[in-house]
Amino acid sequence: MNIGLVVEHLDPRRGGVEQWSWQFAHRVAALGHRVHVIAQSFGPQPLGEGVVAHPLGKARSRLQFAAAAETQARWLDLDVVHDTGCGSYADVFQPHGGSRTAAFEQNLLLAPRWLRTVKRHTARWLPRYREFDRLVARQYGNSQTTYLAISRMVADDLHQHHQVPREQIALVYNGVDLERFSPEHQRQHRQRVRTELRVADDEVLLLIVAHNFRLKGVPTLLRSTARLARERRAVRLAVAGGKHLDSWRRAAGRLGIERRTTFVGSIDDPVPYYAAADVYVQPTFYDPCSLVLLEALASGLPVVTSRFNGAGELLDSGKQGFVIDDPANADELAEALRPMWDADRRHAMSRAARALAEEHSLERNCREILALYERCAGLRRRSGPRQSDAA
Repeated sequence: MNIGLVVEHLDPRRGGVEQWSWQFAHRVAALGHRVHVIAQSFGPQPLGEGVVAHPLGKARSRLQFAAAAETQARWLDLDVVHDTGCGSYADVFQPHGGSRTAAFEQNLLLAPRWLRTVKRHTARWLPRYREFDRLVARQYGNSQTTYLAISRMVADDLHQHHQVPREQIALVYNGVDLERFSPEHQRQHRQRVRTELRVADDEVLLLIVAHNFRLKGVPTLLRSTARLARERRAVRLAVAGGKHLDSWRRAAGRLGIERRTTFVGSIDDPVPYYAAADVYVQPTFYDPCSLVLLEALASGLPVVTSRFNGAGELLDSGKQGFVIDDPANADELAEALRPMWDADRRHAMSRAARALAEEHSLERNCREILALYERCAGLRRRSGPRQSDAA
């Protein structure tokens, strides 16, 4: 098949949708398909055989990018067009960032109660959000599009917030590279990284990898770590990623855990940190289906996340980790973490985590999406040329 993949940037260093798109494009190309990637920019990594770059250059607006991507896709005469959430012309529309409306509402939970109503009202008049609204209307207004949800949470959001009929929604969870992310890497990295982080053998190392600390629940995690420290538990915390780390170090200091917390900063490769950690923790306020959580599971880490993470749907809470209800509740998070000091239970969860990840490999992810492509291509052949969403 000739496949069009629309993504803002194809650069695995960025993580998230960019990393997934890179892995997906190359795995699908290895199966004999030709993947035409339509993007604003590409990373420095050379593309593999069967992956073709179509750079559009920097767009002045999201609407301009969507129009340029449609023009390019039409010119290529593809069998199927797969958009990852940034354009408006697609046979398969897969919003990796989830519903913008749902994400906006969850982000409001980070603001004081009195400010939420003000933000909700004023957003309607800001140019940035008005452009979002125009783009969203185009993205969700075509009866010929199949909407690919990466979790049940996203599927429900698409139906509730964007009135997408259930019969137009397909569900395929994200997949993870089981070779790159594996407990086998502990032999190479675990002791070295724990020594660098000054983690003692008897200490339980909690890990989070994030960019947007507030959205991913780092403040809650810091407060929970402080509670566990006051209980005289041997706890350490590593926080990878993020910006303005000095202010976060001061926050840890105010909680009395500055010596127990290491802000690692930006990292090129999370694998050594997964190998060094004992538990992965992400009390997120909104994550459609966290790739990082799947990476942690594949690395053999028990995980603790919130019900606002679509990847949490895969967990049998208490078996591979725990899912908490309120990402702002430090007491609830601490309660979910306390069992991790039982080494036997933690090791059992580790084995269960890896087994769960093996059910959600990148290969399975690719197979399920390719099957969806075949169905969509058949529908296109029967229905004729696809209508423009920008019309």
